[in-house]
Amino acid sequence: MSTQRLTGIRTAQPSQDGDGVKIRRIHDFRGGLDPFLMLDELKASAKEDYIGGFPPHPHRGFETLTYILHGGLTHEDSMGNKGEVHAGDAQWMSAAHGVIHSEMPLLDSDGLHAFQMWINLPAHRKLEAPQYRDLRDAEMGHLNWPDGHLKAIAGHWQTSAGETTSSLAQVGEQAALADLQLQPSTQLDIHVPAGQQLLVYVYAAELEQGIKTGQLGTFAAEDSASVICLQASASETTGVLLLTGPALKEPIAHYGPFVMNTEVEIQQAMQDYQSGQLTARS
Repeated sequence: MSTQRLTGIRTAQPSQDGDGVKIRRIHDFRGGLDPFLMLDELKASAKEDYIGGFPPHPHRGFETLTYILHGGLTHEDSMGNKGEVHAGDAQWMSAAHGVIHSEMPLLDSDGLHAFQMWINLPAHRKLEAPQYRDLRDAEMGHLNWPDGHLKAIAGHWQTSAGETTSSLAQVGEQAALADLQLQPSTQLDIHVPAGQQLLVYVYAAELEQGIKTGQLGTFAAEDSASVICLQASASETTGVLLLTGPALKEPIAHYGPFVMNTEVEIQQAMQDYQSGQLTARS
């Protein structure tokens, strides 16, 4: 068992998406976050900054996981699914062959604080049938100890405070996500499987490793299973999203809402969308 080292820090950049929703975004379609592609933080208290939501739009070739800290969202898609999630809940969708969906803020929400992660799919799964699931807070794994709380949103997590598992067994190919809160000046060891890097996004306060609010720290993959010690700052409770999974190590071709392996496949996705065949399955 080795200790992972911090190899980089990225700062989320202000952006807009959907119908003018203000977000902070970190993305890498060159494989630097493999198997993850993008992390959006949606945080707004003024209704005009989020109420337009994300009207109907297409996806192909990857999965999304949306996790709510405050407020709520409704979901409708071309599979016929309709769902509503509130604080503590999540929505998982595997776009795979193709989905057209919308995500709209609940009108009675007093502000919105949420995250959406894009998780890549391997080439042999990109044209599978799409799937969707609402995930309630009670269906996630919860680990409590005097110094903090870890919620397994997806997958299995092993720490120095214990282990916990979500009912959503994985996202993508054995990838996992968790929400961690640490009391001031406390620490937690995270066990990471061999060959996987750990991505750490701070959304409240900061970590002693120098990762501040709105920044993503990357801890290098090791050949052997690794342990990383996260230590909260002394000022206030630190909130962190944890992401890990085996790298796919495949070519990435990206254009807007489509993520495939080649430019030819991207062109096909665009043609299928324009002809109404994106969501059709033979």
